[in-house]
Amino acid sequence: AVTDSGDHYDPVGKTIRLTSKICGRKTLTAVVVAAHEVGHAIQDHTGYKLLITRTRMIGAARKIERFGAVLMMGVPVLAALTRAPSVGVLMFLAGFATLCIPVLVHLLTLPTEFDASFKRALPMLTSGAYIPSEDIPAAKKILLARALTYVSNSLIGLLNVWRWIRLLRR
Repeated sequence: AVTDSGDHYDPVGKTIRLTSKICGRKTLTAVVVAAHEVGHAIQDHTGYKLLITRTRMIGAARKIERFGAVLMMGVPVLAALTRAPSVGVLMFLAGFATLCIPVLVHLLTLPTEFDASFKRALPMLTSGAYIPSEDIPAAKKILLARALTYVSNSLIGLLNVWRWIRLLRR
C-alpha cells in the first residue's frame, strides 16, 4: 500500500507500506527498500520473536512518551500548587525517564532491523534476478542504512529529551 508515513511493514495490518518514492519504482533503492520491508513480513510470517516483542514495545513506548510529555508539562504547575519541591523533582524524574523509554526501544530493535536487512532481504536479493550482481555492494549499503534508521530515531529521542531539559531549566 502507498503511504505518506514512511516505508514500513505494519505487523498489525499485515501490510507493507511504501512511499510513492519507492512504490512501483525500478531503482536499486526502491527494490532494496521494498526487500527490507518484505524481510519484516517474512519475520512476521515465521513468528520471529524479536519482531513480536518490538511491535509491543513500540506501541507501549508511544503511549508512555505521550504520557511523559504531559507529565513534564505538569511538573511546574504541580510544584507551584503544592509548594513541595520534592513533588516537582519526583514528577520531573518520572517524566524524564518516560521520555527516555523510546530511545531505549529504538536501540533494542536494532537486531530486528539487521535481521530483516541481512538475513532476509539480502539473501532474497542475491538469490533471485531482482538486481544485477554488480549492484550487491551498493544494495548492502542501502540495507545498512535501512537497519540504522532506528539509530537515528534514538538520536532524535535523545534530542527531544535534551529539548525538554533546556525548556525546564529556563
